[in-house]
Amino acid sequence: MKLQTKITLLFVIISTIGLVLLNISIFYFVSEFSFEDFFKRLETRVNLAAEININPDRQSHAYKEVRLRYLERLANETDIITQIDSTRKQPFKRVPGLPNSFYDIILKGKMARYTRHNQFYAGALFNKDGGKYIVVVTATDPYGFKELQQLKRVLIIIFIISIGLTYIAGKIFSYFTVQPVRDIIKSVKNITANNLHMRLDDVKGSDELAELVVTFNHMLTRLETAFETQNNFVSNASHELRTPLTIISGETQLLLKSDNVTEAGKASVQTILNEAEKLSHILSSLLGLAQTGFDGKKQDWQKIRIDELVMDVADSVKKIARDSVIDIDFASLPDDENQLYTDGNVNLLRLAISNIVSNACKYSNNRPVNVQVTSNGRHIIIKVTDKGIGIPTNEQPHIFEPFFRASNTGDFQGYGIGLPLTLNIIRLHKGSIGIRSEEQVGTEIQIILPVA
Repeated sequence: MKLQTKITLLFVIISTIGLVLLNISIFYFVSEFSFEDFFKRLETRVNLAAEININPDRQSHAYKEVRLRYLERLANETDIITQIDSTRKQPFKRVPGLPNSFYDIILKGKMARYTRHNQFYAGALFNKDGGKYIVVVTATDPYGFKELQQLKRVLIIIFIISIGLTYIAGKIFSYFTVQPVRDIIKSVKNITANNLHMRLDDVKGSDELAELVVTFNHMLTRLETAFETQNNFVSNASHELRTPLTIISGETQLLLKSDNVTEAGKASVQTILNEAEKLSHILSSLLGLAQTGFDGKKQDWQKIRIDELVMDVADSVKKIARDSVIDIDFASLPDDENQLYTDGNVNLLRLAISNIVSNACKYSNNRPVNVQVTSNGRHIIIKVTDKGIGIPTNEQPHIFEPFFRASNTGDFQGYGIGLPLTLNIIRLHKGSIGIRSEEQVGTEIQIILPVA
């Protein structure tokens, strides 16, 4: 999930929680106000009912006139007046459905309130002419209930609309919040091995983004220094190696022209010349590879037919390790030969595949090595399988690290640079390498390259 999406979701979640709490608070306080107002109206009617119904007189008639003329009658309004036996030997009649706590409050001399669904009750205790009376007035509040229902619907609609507006606001907020990060990513993507001298534009301020830019620039400085050191080393090493290779090529060409060499000797000299020329090509490719930072822009790219390259590699390995046995399996080749072509540098790919095949022969003590070439239409798969010493399971993640050698390879000569170089070459060609190995059983390595 992208950072902008996360910020938007977090913004929406926080806003939603705030809106929920706000709506609940509004509904709670409005309902409490509505209930309080209705109870006060009931309590007024309790007092009037007591004045009118307990020992009615001329003053009571005046109260009745006031109630009828100036007070609206509530829905389902009912007056319930109960006289309490002063000796309290006889229990007084209670209104069905009202809890005992309601009457306990009344008997303490306080105004009692109770509501059930939309039915409201208010009651009080009155003393008059030596008698005690409990007056209870009950009524319903359909209009208040409808108002609360309408308020609930309005709050829900406002809540839904607010969520939509919050999401839009969150998208806008997150867009401008992440914009500096997007600019940094865009700038970093434009920096390659060819322009490591470039730096990110400084960000004003002392926040985390400014610190991130400074950290990136420091990292680029270190990378530039490392690349320059590597390129200088490879350039110097390649230059020093080219001189003896040039001498070897020149001397072998003189031997080929000499009449003092037998035909069998000339064949060996020709092999030396061919391998020297291949090594010269490899050195040139490696030099270009280092100079381009393994991006291949300066390499001699062309369409390469992989099955032919595999056969060439097998012949080269057999000349170096004459006792090796390499079985080439072309049984699964596609009918369309176009599916066997990939774009790349033939010298580098030859070097990468040779490293894999020669390792398979070396670490299997020249037992048969199977090389299979297949294609699924999108990718070319080169599968190299041996029956050698295998690689310990816990060491397999490290085999592509420079100078790493497995613990069971002590009896074999090597320096641990072949597989790391192979991995870089395959990645340069937008491919991948997979490995499956079991100690004392064998190893299978798959090279996957894109079809041209």
